[in-house]
Amino acid sequence: MAKTDPDASRRERNKTIKWVVTIFFVTILVSGLISLVSDEVMENSSIGVAFLILLVIIFLGIIFDIIGVAVTAADEKPFHSMAAKKVPGAQEAIRLLRSAERVSSICNDVVGDICGVVSGSASATIAVLVLNHVDVGWPRGVSLLMSALVAGLTVGGKAIGKTIAVNSCTQIVHLAGRVIYTLNHLFTKKKK
Repeated sequence: MAKTDPDASRRERNKTIKWVVTIFFVTILVSGLISLVSDEVMENSSIGVAFLILLVIIFLGIIFDIIGVAVTAADEKPFHSMAAKKVPGAQEAIRLLRSAERVSSICNDVVGDICGVVSGSASATIAVLVLNHVDVGWPRGVSLLMSALVAGLTVGGKAIGKTIAVNSCTQIVHLAGRVIYTLNHLFTKKKK
């Protein structure tokens, strides 16, 4: 039986604690900024534009949920073959897969939960906009309808997204790798 290295165990534990603390503060910062911006934009928008912003927020949460699930379901082997052939995005996909736990945490928990909170806030703002423009016999019904609609779209979209993510995980991870590859090359060119 192999002995466990106490120093390695301590380093791993410290690394995990640092990751949790970092992600905690990043989530607070990003959530606050997105909530502030979306509230400001939505309060000064028409009902149609506010509803469109709400749909974009929900869609963004679904997309990141798909990526988070795909990264945990995909196999690394096809990407080694692609990387050997110098396929753009293959190396980035391998890095995503090797950090699957963290990528999944960021995509599913950080971005997904932030989108959930912001979409809830956005639905409340839309309910207020509707009530300011339309005389409704039961004002609470508008709020309930918006909450139910947001929950239905989010849960239903993520359920469909998870099926897509599991069945097409290699393509999704490769697409995410290509996006990262493209962004890296864009920022590298701008720095030169």
